[in-house]
Amino acid sequence: MSGRIVVVGAGLAGLSAALTVAEQGFEAALVSLRPSERAQSVMAEGGINAALGWDDDVRNHYDDTLKAGRFLADPNAVRGLTEAAPGILRRLVELGALFNMRDGKPELRYFGGQKIKRTAFARSGTGKQLMSAVIQEVRKYEARGLITRYDRHVFAGLLRDGNGCTGCVVRDTFSGEPLHLRGCVVISTGGMHGIFGCTTGSSDNTGAVTAALFRMGVPVANGEFVQYHPTTVSIPGKRLLISEAARGEGGRLFVLRGGKPYYFMEDKHPEFGNLAPRDVVSREMWALGAEQAYLDMTGLSGSVFRTRLSDTLEDCLEYLRLDPRKEPVPVAPGVHYFMGGIQVDERHRTALPGLYAAGESCCQYHGANRLGGNSLLGAIYGGMRAAESVMSDGRPGNVGAFIPADAEPDASASPAAQNAVRSALGIARDRAGMEAGIAALEELRGDIPLLGRAILAGALLRKESRGAHFRKDYPDENDAAFRKTTVVSYDGRNISVRFENIPERR
Repeated sequence: MSGRIVVVGAGLAGLSAALTVAEQGFEAALVSLRPSERAQSVMAEGGINAALGWDDDVRNHYDDTLKAGRFLADPNAVRGLTEAAPGILRRLVELGALFNMRDGKPELRYFGGQKIKRTAFARSGTGKQLMSAVIQEVRKYEARGLITRYDRHVFAGLLRDGNGCTGCVVRDTFSGEPLHLRGCVVISTGGMHGIFGCTTGSSDNTGAVTAALFRMGVPVANGEFVQYHPTTVSIPGKRLLISEAARGEGGRLFVLRGGKPYYFMEDKHPEFGNLAPRDVVSREMWALGAEQAYLDMTGLSGSVFRTRLSDTLEDCLEYLRLDPRKEPVPVAPGVHYFMGGIQVDERHRTALPGLYAAGESCCQYHGANRLGGNSLLGAIYGGMRAAESVMSDGRPGNVGAFIPADAEPDASASPAAQNAVRSALGIARDRAGMEAGIAALEELRGDIPLLGRAILAGALLRKESRGAHFRKDYPDENDAAFRKTTVVSYDGRNISVRFENIPERR
């Protein structure tokens, strides 16, 4: 490998990529708008999956991941993810992540879509703990000069030669000065939350970089698979997440019927009950119509709140002025995670040589619906895999031409664009709604409306229901036609959609 790696985004995936190359003696430039301490990864609450229990093994984790994703994920990539998980967890403990421990090992809890305790956790603030541990390790390499941070910088475009990407241009948000950074580029800028607005995600995760790259010709995949988390609450400007950990510890969903609680998940889905996969729970809540759903945590002990759900308790007290120890929490589904994103292969390479992507910004591991507890794992492992690919591919190249991102990438979508996408891509969709969304977005200019049209174009042509993509006009799965990856491309004039076969398991 010649030159250095340029990592755009300093959450868990970006930190993992930078740390992986630095540990091998190579240089990394780490670019972000905010310090890592303010990345969305800090907000992750419930935990991180690894097959560590006596009643568990890697194959079970692999099977659960593929099943939750309705068999759209690359099985070879998922095998790598699940096999690496125990080692990743041990490494995090070595780095000082303060997991809840029992008998010298991370304690495990139940999480959605899994019948086995597999999710290691740090109360209900796992993301904070993992980020703190990894940030401290990255700082060691910053001190040695192997990792250079560029905080308060934003992506402005790519450097290209005839063979692919040779670096990127970033802009200092204070001075406005551009900076050319040479090297293979890893994009780890998070999910496309800005396209929807008012999600559980960080307002900094606008999707602007993904949108700019799509306009430049980098395909996106499986964008129609948008995960609605079933237990969120509206607060000013966003949705407050009530962690799945609450249900993992015994919280129960109900509606009032005849003045009495009706525990609808336990009745309709006795196999998993309140811990059914998130797409299943969200659809059941959508089916309730005007009935208000509640999350009942009043039966949990004080010690559970103190040692396992302290962040959840604090959020409810501070933002909702409600004590979940004494009264149920009114909840509703909210946009939470994007299974789709920049298309990458098993090694996290995009269609453009020299350009890679990791974390929620890319489409990998989660198929049609992410298994709870796999996001932090996917970010760490994906960053590692992308960095390993950079080191093995190693393209020195020349600085080459600067390909700008629409003069200035969209910092956020307009309310009109957000409304169009939210209306068209709710929990339940149909042809008329998606066509109306596309028509509304065609009236708007900019990268993000273009990306919104691309996502809707793929959703419109996927004429089935699978995972987080539920169509009222096509309510069944259709394996023969659509057990495939949706790939959407842009050639500068037209959006095109194709369906690619899932790789065969090696």
